[in-house]
Amino acid sequence: MNLEYFSVDNQGFITDHEKALEELFSDDAGNSRRFDAYLNEMATRIATVFASLKECPIVHYRAAKGLDGTTVTTFGDLVTTKLAAEVWNIVTTYKSSIPDFPQKETCELLIIDRSVDQVAPIIHEWTYDTMCHDLLNLDGNRYVPEVPSKSGDTSKKKEVLLEDQDPVWLELRHTHIAEASERLHERMTNFVSYNKAAQLQQRDGSQLSTRDLQKMVQALPQYNEQMEKLSVHVEIAGKLNKIIRDMGLRELGQLEQDLVFGDAGTKEVINFLRKNKEERSQNILRLMMIYAAVYPENFEGDKALKLMQLARLSDTDMKAVKNMTLIGGCDSRSVSKGTFSLMFDSEKRKSMVRKDRTGEEAIWDLFRFYPMIEELIEKLNKGELPKDEYHCMNNPTEPFSTTSQRTNGRAQVASIREGQSTTPHSMRSRRTATWARSRFSDDGSSNDLVLNTVPVKKMGQRIFVFIIGGATRSELRICHKLTAKLRREVILGATSFDDPAQYIEKLKLLSDKKVSISDLKI
Repeated sequence: MNLEYFSVDNQGFITDHEKALEELFSDDAGNSRRFDAYLNEMATRIATVFASLKECPIVHYRAAKGLDGTTVTTFGDLVTTKLAAEVWNIVTTYKSSIPDFPQKETCELLIIDRSVDQVAPIIHEWTYDTMCHDLLNLDGNRYVPEVPSKSGDTSKKKEVLLEDQDPVWLELRHTHIAEASERLHERMTNFVSYNKAAQLQQRDGSQLSTRDLQKMVQALPQYNEQMEKLSVHVEIAGKLNKIIRDMGLRELGQLEQDLVFGDAGTKEVINFLRKNKEERSQNILRLMMIYAAVYPENFEGDKALKLMQLARLSDTDMKAVKNMTLIGGCDSRSVSKGTFSLMFDSEKRKSMVRKDRTGEEAIWDLFRFYPMIEELIEKLNKGELPKDEYHCMNNPTEPFSTTSQRTNGRAQVASIREGQSTTPHSMRSRRTATWARSRFSDDGSSNDLVLNTVPVKKMGQRIFVFIIGGATRSELRICHKLTAKLRREVILGATSFDDPAQYIEKLKLLSDKKVSISDLKI
């Protein structure tokens, strides 16, 4: 069997459809012969995830509105419905074609598109993982730091992979950048204090006994390896903090989150634009996109004209803002000829403003934001998804309990990473992940370098979420968080994983029509 998906980490995968937005949501997507073919290919790749894991899903999907004929339904509105039907048809054939494939539902799948949350792909997030992908020039998960040579006068480049095999990355990736910086400083201090080789190197060489030299030789290999890992992350954290200071991201980040939670509006945006005339255009564009998503009614006619002039966005940047309607669902009744309109469907508009999570007090500044899929997954877990918005493709053959338990050790949890089930072998399978194995401690003994990963012995039925149009690192973090909270492994799939710059460039391709200042008039 060909397994047609790529793992991002042990709880995330992509179908490698980088052009999903353009092919499925552009203004002429319905006229493209590739529309149905693209969806079919996507469904096939999603279905192979269930084939490899021997899981039979209950298929939930975000239903299209307006099917009663009262409003216009676009091809983009039907994407989730069509994909859900395709996935279920393929999974149905697996029941008779794949040995030992479950005949009853064993997990849940929720298919949504990018319209459920247009803020998550563009807002500045403040975790170590998201900031690395947003602010550093990464090639996928590859980071190339400049490592000083032993002579100290030149530097050399060495590629570093920020992924599961790096225990320091595993510990820090979902923490706030401030917390990550504090932990790294503490780790480096403790490392130098307790490591035998580090202690001995600080002493005068004439005072070293034969026993001291023997200890140094024994500890040195571990010392070099651990020191190198810590040093890389110390460099990364330092670089991120410098970018934050140089770009003034704290003020911008505060305004972004205030907008999202309804604590700021037009006045605050205008004041920021007037005060920060030298701000990078990309950051201003992201701010305006967030503002447009939360308050689309303020982007009508002459209001949009004044805002765009003040923001000094280019024609192509304005096209990215305008094209948000192609994903978000534009209310055609409110759009008149010659008007720059961002009047989204009223139901979708209400979901843009978030409410603070009860019982989750933020320890760090700028840590209020959460992607909307967090609420959706929690509602799915409780069986409380709104039935008028989310339909089910197949009724369970028997009552489906979300609380039933089954043995599901970390080896099985990581099977999405391995690209295989416990029985069949995949051509894309990888060697057993080493990050959970015992590592050397700070002093060279055989303990973990940073954290002992405690296997989750029992998990509930898996929850799969698939996002058409690309997912974000913050949404993947939520899936890790809810796995521990709900005691059900949550796996995130997407057509691609995009950082903000990539997502914005894809938005600009949804329409060939240029938007200029002269168009922003009633």
